[in-house]
Amino acid sequence: MGHSVAVFGAYGHTGRFVVAELRERGFGVLPVGRDPHKLDALALPYRVASVDDPASLDAALIGADAVINCAGPFASTAAGVIEAALRARIPYVDVAAEIEANVDTFAHFTERARSAGVAVVPAMAFFGGLGDLLATTAMGDWTTADEAHVAYGLSSWHPTAGTVAAGVVSRERRDGRRVRYTGGRLEYHCAGDLPTVDWDFPAPLGRRSVFGEFTMADVVTIPRHLAIPEVKTYMTVDAATDLAAAAAPVAVDGQGRSAQTFTVDVVVRRGDERRRVVASGRDIYAVSAPLAVEAVRRILDGETRTSGVASAGEMFDAPDFLRALSPAVSVSRGPLA
Repeated sequence: MGHSVAVFGAYGHTGRFVVAELRERGFGVLPVGRDPHKLDALALPYRVASVDDPASLDAALIGADAVINCAGPFASTAAGVIEAALRARIPYVDVAAEIEANVDTFAHFTERARSAGVAVVPAMAFFGGLGDLLATTAMGDWTTADEAHVAYGLSSWHPTAGTVAAGVVSRERRDGRRVRYTGGRLEYHCAGDLPTVDWDFPAPLGRRSVFGEFTMADVVTIPRHLAIPEVKTYMTVDAATDLAAAAAPVAVDGQGRSAQTFTVDVVVRRGDERRRVVASGRDIYAVSAPLAVEAVRRILDGETRTSGVASAGEMFDAPDFLRALSPAVSVSRGPLA
């Protein structure tokens, strides 16, 4: 009998990709969510549960070998589902891109998860997880570096309703401030417009205008385990402009993927030396599914490097994990100009 994985928020945009990925890879799927009508549309046996009702979550996880949380905003859902996973003694993975929600997971559950012997991997998605795997791979045999740069070359960014809602929550928590990772810590600050710089992505993308200090979850996942005091993330100006317009993604194939393409260009620097690893693929929401499902597969098969709460690059063999994402993600070591 194969493993069964509960998917909380199974009917959401990313949740549907995760359900499809699990089924394609032979896992049993237990869709979980608050809305029985939306769950019913998945045409699978499901369980209704809410983070406001711990007993319902406990019942929903009976028979599950792991749980993937796809229900944002994660500031509202992560703690409740992690608590349920700890009670059930099963691994927890989520696809949270929210910086503060990921900080909370590390802060509140590190000791408890380690004591319980339960693996908890937050941000196991395009933002946070992929960048961490790339940075860890780029580091190679280095134990420290001076800087890590993660540049996101998105052809467009039409956000899901979940992304928009998460952005509202994050802005409220930051009280209008911006966040960056500098001097070995997260720093909240008031500033004017985001700085714009040119970034030389590998061909075919080439030189693009990007926003500096467009801070993503990589500032939580990377320094969690890598001794890098400066972690900077960048976003192509065109994609950031799309995000502000908030038009939803449009499916263009039978899998529900959009036409969006991405390049994630990661450069780590130590002194005068720099190392670069680049990933490319299609649809940042769809690609979160193989990331999350491969994480669960490795945890259940015992292919982990630590216990308790850990980011992707800390929990897994990063180069090997990236190889396993092919063909969804193409990875190369790029030359430096």
